[in-house]
Amino acid sequence: MTKLVEGSQAQPATPSEAEWRKDSEEELGATEEDFKPLAREEADKLRRVTPVLSLWRVVLAQLLVGCAVAAVAWMLTGRLAVVWSAGYGALAVVLPAAIFARGLSRQQSRLQGSAALAGFVMWEMVKVALTVAMLLLAPRLIVDLSWLALVAGFVVTMKVYWAAMWFSRMPKSTVNNF
Repeated sequence: MTKLVEGSQAQPATPSEAEWRKDSEEELGATEEDFKPLAREEADKLRRVTPVLSLWRVVLAQLLVGCAVAAVAWMLTGRLAVVWSAGYGALAVVLPAAIFARGLSRQQSRLQGSAALAGFVMWEMVKVALTVAMLLLAPRLIVDLSWLALVAGFVVTMKVYWAAMWFSRMPKSTVNNF
């Protein structure tokens, strides 16, 4: 949409909110009259079929995967330094994730709206800072550090987030069959 003013070049006109809403509704093919709130039964059914992803389950899964990576490192190399390196890489994911989950679960019932978002961002920053600090401290804490094992433990444990998202999108009947 352009508006021409005499003696000037074409400048874009700012659409009013009503024009923007009308354009948006036309693009989506819906209007406010098309919106129908869910009945209580429909909302309950939607809650039952939509799985809730527990942060603590994700942390537990990360812990188990981290232990598995350390065990695989032991089976492949037989070197204790490689096992500690892989385990520390996994711990650099699990420990910050547990602190993040604890922080979010403590504030969950108290906060609403933008305060919840601010809390989420703050705990995410704490998680990232702790992860970076643990990775920076790794050469001082692990004797004969194997960076390959540390990164492998870190990456494989971090991928649990993706697996958790994938499993959370599956219908409950499919997940329960595993």
